[in-house]
Amino acid sequence: MLDNLTNRLSGVIKTLRGHARLTEDNIADAMREVRMALLEADVALPVVKNFVASVKERALGQEVMGSLTPGQAIIGVVHEELVKLMGAQNDALNLAAVPPAIILMAGLQGAGKTTTVGKLAKLLKEKHKKKVLVVSADVYRPAAIEQLQTLAKQLDVEFFPSDPSQKPVAIALAAVDHAKRHFFDVLLVDTAGRLAIDAAMMEEIKALHAALNPVETLFVVDAMQGQDAVNTAQAFNEALPLTGVVLTKLDGDSRGGAALSVRHVTGKPIKFIGVGEKLTGLEPFHPERMASRILGMGDVLSLIEDVQKGMDQAEALKMAKKLKSGKGFDLEDFKAQIQQMRKMGGMVSLMEKMPGQLGQLAKGVQGAEADKAVNRIEGIINSMTREERAKPDLIKASRKRRIAAGSGVTVQEVNRLLKQFEETQKMMKQFTAKGGISKLMRGMKGMLPGM
Repeated sequence: MLDNLTNRLSGVIKTLRGHARLTEDNIADAMREVRMALLEADVALPVVKNFVASVKERALGQEVMGSLTPGQAIIGVVHEELVKLMGAQNDALNLAAVPPAIILMAGLQGAGKTTTVGKLAKLLKEKHKKKVLVVSADVYRPAAIEQLQTLAKQLDVEFFPSDPSQKPVAIALAAVDHAKRHFFDVLLVDTAGRLAIDAAMMEEIKALHAALNPVETLFVVDAMQGQDAVNTAQAFNEALPLTGVVLTKLDGDSRGGAALSVRHVTGKPIKFIGVGEKLTGLEPFHPERMASRILGMGDVLSLIEDVQKGMDQAEALKMAKKLKSGKGFDLEDFKAQIQQMRKMGGMVSLMEKMPGQLGQLAKGVQGAEADKAVNRIEGIINSMTREERAKPDLIKASRKRRIAAGSGVTVQEVNRLLKQFEETQKMMKQFTAKGGISKLMRGMKGMLPGM
């Protein structure tokens, strides 16, 4: 998402590199390109006008005249204005209420409300240590109640049963009563959506809001809808006192202008972004990090959070002790590292958040292809004996043919894996060598900002 916008803005910066200073003329040319980039990304026209005017005014001001280069001056201003446009900082959920804190989810059908309820339940349970109850008041969509029940079972959170013959308000009030009597911290209420906004849906969601008086009313919107997402958000905002927005499907191939428009149009903060179908794919929305990603500067903080979230601390400690003892890094360890990477969302997901060349490289890698490659690596290692995994030097021609046949790949792929393993092994040795970590960090200078 937003790849085209990133590329266009990068082009604007490059065109300014040949200029010695910022002038009214080259700023006007740059702003024309920025305007076109934003419109192509499906950003709302009023938002584009305000944004371009703000950047132009600041770029012409004294505050950037002392910058080293025009390109640096513009990227600094654009970054700050993007952050301002998307909300300056992350707005966390307000759970400071007499339990249960009720969170009402609203939005059109297909926006990903039910999946988002599951993702949010997981986040609240695991990160915030809350006792969560979920309920579906969607009595229209076939299998909506069963879908939420299945998600609740996967997450090991309690599901309050409901039936299509019941009235939505009656379902919600019964769930509140159950949550109070059983001391739940949070109640998540999934509601019905339609394919388009209609009067009946709006009246129903208003009635639910009046009956529940939720602490949070979150509008779930599909980022792939582009300009329609903003129009829908505006309609819901006029009907309900929304407290925040959840943008889903931000990993899609949409132009993604909703991420830049929805805050400006509704005045409500984007609280979370949804990525992928996995129940771990819900992140707090940080405007500064998103602005950095749009400008190709990476999102190192989110990358670190992903690593911490997916890292098995016990396994990491075990690996550190093994390396320190001098036993070395074998193919079993290599396989364990790959499995850890999968838990963190995969190599492509991590690379996308890296600054510069690595982030750009990830855009050319298809997620499905990367997953297949990881599966093949695991398959090859699984076809080896324990002795071969511990001592890869034993793997000669005849063993390679047997491993290739056992894992359904070619001998060339086995050779490629062994080569990759050797490179990884060399890198791991640097950690145990004297001054290895210092050398590694010095080698990374310039890749990450602030190092």
